[in-house]
Amino acid sequence: MLFVLNQNPSVASDFIRQLRDSTIQKDRMRFRRNLERIGQILAYEVSKKLPYHSKPVQTPLQQTSVDSLREQPVLITILRAGLPFYNGFASFFDEADSGFVGAYRNEDGNHMTIKLDYIATGDLTGKTVIIIDPMLATGRSIADAYKAMATHGTPAHVHVVSLVATPQGVKHLQEHIPVPLSIWTAALDEGLNEHNYIVPGLGDAGDLCFGEKM
Repeated sequence: MLFVLNQNPSVASDFIRQLRDSTIQKDRMRFRRNLERIGQILAYEVSKKLPYHSKPVQTPLQQTSVDSLREQPVLITILRAGLPFYNGFASFFDEADSGFVGAYRNEDGNHMTIKLDYIATGDLTGKTVIIIDPMLATGRSIADAYKAMATHGTPAHVHVVSLVATPQGVKHLQEHIPVPLSIWTAALDEGLNEHNYIVPGLGDAGDLCFGEKM
């Protein structure tokens, strides 16, 4: 399943516009806040596909029943760009366990590899896992992160959530994540340039959130 938020116009489209705008991007606090707001909107959309059951509740007037999540998902984000995006999800799934993965691009001339140097999660066996990463470019970092996470147990379902994605990245995940998979993105962009950056994209989300790294 692939869900693209901006296929239907909404206030989210304006948040995406601001995130892309190279002038507005200079306001780091606004960039982080917009990333968090898109996270909240996508968290709501993902929540519609999670399992629920009816639970009784006593109001001041009488007892009734409401739908309640059967089980909290596990939220996993890719450091560091994913942190504000993750905050949007954590504000909705406020009882969920969380995990963190350190992944980065290692570029040597024309060759690029993905380095994973940190992973912290609980037992993922049979869990619904939401992987939160703003940029779904080639899909390799998320696929490699999933492979590393799977050593902590095989999830029942994986939801991958991004701010912007490419058709190449979507295809790579569909081919390399072997459990039931749903992909959610705020925008599906044209593709990748010769440096494997998303176009039109928005630049390096981590740098825009927190400043350039060495």
